[in-house]
Amino acid sequence: MKAEIKHIFPPTLLARRKSIVMNAKIDRVITRPYLPHGEDRVRKIIERVLSLDENEACTILDNVLQDFSHRHRYFRENLERNFELVAGFVPDVDQVSKQRRLLIGAYFTAEYSVEAAALFNPSIVQVPNQETDPEGSCRFVMSFRATGEGHISSIEFRSGFIDTNNDIFFDALSDYVEAPEIHPNPNYDRHLFRLKLQEMGADNTVTDQLLNRLPDNFTFNDLQGKIAELQNNGQFLPQEKTDAIDMAMWLARSNYQILFRKEHPISERVIFPVSESERKGIEDARFVRFVDDGTMIYYATYTAYNGETILPQLIETRDFLSFKVITLNGAQVQGKGMALFPRKIRGKYVMLSRQDGENNKIMFSDNLHFWQQAQILQEPEFPYEFMQMGNGGSPIETPEGWLVVTHGVGPLRTYSLGIELLDLEDPTRIISRIEEPILVPNAHEREGYVPNVVYTCGALIHQDELIVPYASGDQRCGIATLPVSQLMDKLTQNSR
Repeated sequence: MKAEIKHIFPPTLLARRKSIVMNAKIDRVITRPYLPHGEDRVRKIIERVLSLDENEACTILDNVLQDFSHRHRYFRENLERNFELVAGFVPDVDQVSKQRRLLIGAYFTAEYSVEAAALFNPSIVQVPNQETDPEGSCRFVMSFRATGEGHISSIEFRSGFIDTNNDIFFDALSDYVEAPEIHPNPNYDRHLFRLKLQEMGADNTVTDQLLNRLPDNFTFNDLQGKIAELQNNGQFLPQEKTDAIDMAMWLARSNYQILFRKEHPISERVIFPVSESERKGIEDARFVRFVDDGTMIYYATYTAYNGETILPQLIETRDFLSFKVITLNGAQVQGKGMALFPRKIRGKYVMLSRQDGENNKIMFSDNLHFWQQAQILQEPEFPYEFMQMGNGGSPIETPEGWLVVTHGVGPLRTYSLGIELLDLEDPTRIISRIEEPILVPNAHEREGYVPNVVYTCGALIHQDELIVPYASGDQRCGIATLPVSQLMDKLTQNSR
């Protein structure tokens, strides 16, 4: 039996933990394509299925439907969709029966448990109330990083409301989880596309030839058509064309749109990696409710990971049904943990970031999609953050200033949460910081997928209480709260 471990840095202002614990559920599974490497192997599998007589094929399909259809909405549609991925290898495909098409689709389908390893790094945003919500309550959507086999991360959601007593109630968790429909032909802005290709080091001569043939706003199909024309152009060396085309297609596939079904609850929605740039995971989404001239939209920054490199990306949505995924651009879009302020300041977008893996930085931009300059907002200052520090989600506006939850890394790679206050009109000015963390891993939270970690990607304020959903051990989630009045008193004492 392990002895009780005392805190390395006992907080003087300790956040109160609620009894809510959100654990990963291994039975939350999606279907996804399961394609072996090599066309020859695909053809052999199809030949084996086609060699079955009709009775055998129907019996196997019936067993598959009996075992798995109750685990997924639209299971037959999923099998049919995966059949279409290999239909080009099927001889006399038009003569294949419906049952055998579904069976072939089943052989090229696998279940994936999106939360098999962990459910962690939550953020929270306020959304419009429903008619059934109690008066004075605050409805929210919470996002999570879910990790399954192969350490592939995706984004999941929960919803609920906070009542006037600041008690938190979650909506019923659905038994199903579904990936969205991928929009096959999104639109691109030619100017932004050109700037990003230049930033990636693409050959300007080749890409100019390609992009000059496209309209100011073009589709994926438009791009493919012009690439086909360019490939037949003998003006450039083959390798020049190949490199430029590969970069253009990589960039195009990193920008896409997805759509969920409106009739199903938000807890069924999972944003699973789509593009090559995120094939190993969508990490640490920081959602923020952004308001500009009375118009409201939700943004989220996240880190796309392909197994070798990271690519900061931006999500935008107005309803958590339709999502647009966009590549962030600029010399300062390099690191992790970017957190957008919830409104413009003096006409500019503002974002916190940590490009160097150590310091908390701040960036300003005229364009949401381009970030060229950054400055260090602060370096690690207190013992609990000597290793590195960063933000814990988007800043929260209060009359006293921008309230920022931070994270710091100390001895034994222990992650703790801190608090600071930035000036409303000049967020480069730190009004105050609390010297001790407000939340450190307790004895139970030290155990997990990654030990000694508490971490958050976003908080909100309701009824004078700061509500911080947080992950512990990079495995499960809880919720901690702090009275804002007490926070402000402490920050005033530490004013700079």
